[in-house]
Amino acid sequence: MNYDAALDMALQRLHDEGRYRVFIDVERRKGQYPQAVWTRPDGTEQEITIWCGNDYLGMGQHPAVLAAMHEALDATGAGSGGTRNISGTTVYHNQLEAELADLHGQDAALVFSSAYIANDATLSTLRKLFPGLIIYSDELNHASMIEGIKRFDGAKRIFRHNDVAHLRELLAADDPAAPKLIAFESIYSMDGDFAPIAEICDLAREFNALTYLDEVHAVGMYGPRGGGVAEREGLVDRIDIFNGTLGKAFGVFGGYIAASAKMCDAIRSYAPGFIFTTSLPPAVAAGAATAIALLKTDEGQKLRDTQQLYARILKMRLRGLGLPIDDRGSHIVPVHVGNPVHCKMLSDMLLEEFGIYVQPINFPTVPRGTERLRFTPSPVHDPKQIERLVQAMDALWSRCALNRAHAVA
Repeated sequence: MNYDAALDMALQRLHDEGRYRVFIDVERRKGQYPQAVWTRPDGTEQEITIWCGNDYLGMGQHPAVLAAMHEALDATGAGSGGTRNISGTTVYHNQLEAELADLHGQDAALVFSSAYIANDATLSTLRKLFPGLIIYSDELNHASMIEGIKRFDGAKRIFRHNDVAHLRELLAADDPAAPKLIAFESIYSMDGDFAPIAEICDLAREFNALTYLDEVHAVGMYGPRGGGVAEREGLVDRIDIFNGTLGKAFGVFGGYIAASAKMCDAIRSYAPGFIFTTSLPPAVAAGAATAIALLKTDEGQKLRDTQQLYARILKMRLRGLGLPIDDRGSHIVPVHVGNPVHCKMLSDMLLEEFGIYVQPINFPTVPRGTERLRFTPSPVHDPKQIERLVQAMDALWSRCALNRAHAVA
């Protein structure tokens, strides 16, 4: 086999479909986010504004978070030195897990190297703990949940997105005595829509199923202490396993689950994705713990309120231009383009002409024909930056001859 030719063909397919992904060389600078510097392919630099980052509240630049990381770095050095089982558990890891357990009103938490790994490792391990388990998964669950469920050596059922009636049909069709788990997200990041958490929890109680809720795009962002949508809706005590990230609203790195002490102990003891992975550097754990603690306070609520205000303003302004905004009420602002070539073209022009960086979102992240630009306003953006973005979108949407007839009223 000509391996180089096969690689050429695979890459060319992406170019032909207009969805080849280009990494933008971005340098974040301390204290200036969302401003950053883009290094062009020719080596020149341009100041840009990041509009697609997941550092939703700017905590990656917060002085208290940076101070905690510097202190831990000076105290312990760079890495943890091992897996959690072999010399890699420190006071910083224990402090972080205590903050996370408290955040979600659970007995315990377990930190992983990413939320992707936390989902994959936890979901794929559950069959070992509950023989005969059936997992019911929302069809739009994140790739990490899908991967974990695929590797789960047991029965799986896929229910239509947020369709509680379909979920009920699937639950009712299975053996009432079989152990069951419903896996879903609180906010689906590409459309920004919410799950019917209470209704799903009602079904879980009726059919004696466990609930597994991914709050990756909600932790830090919703609830009086940043515990997520379940906290905001008073449903924390009805969720058996939470999954979350430390790399979005908390601004650092890593992922976790929060659950009962017994559940966390079992996952800790059986999941290869946890057992055989070097633990987070202590400095990262210290920064994450500080960010979580800060977002539980009044300061955190002010950041959440400002972020939600800016998201509403941006949606209103873009909708006023007639752009196809699908407003599901969350902090995520998707502008549907519907064509991968146009989506990439619009992204490139925003960057090169206006210094606005928003990455095109194409298949397989979203279905073909639903390509979009996904804006994530934050409290560290300001009204002038919002105004510049709106003016840029107004000018470029017309120039690209994109169809405004599909605008959502």
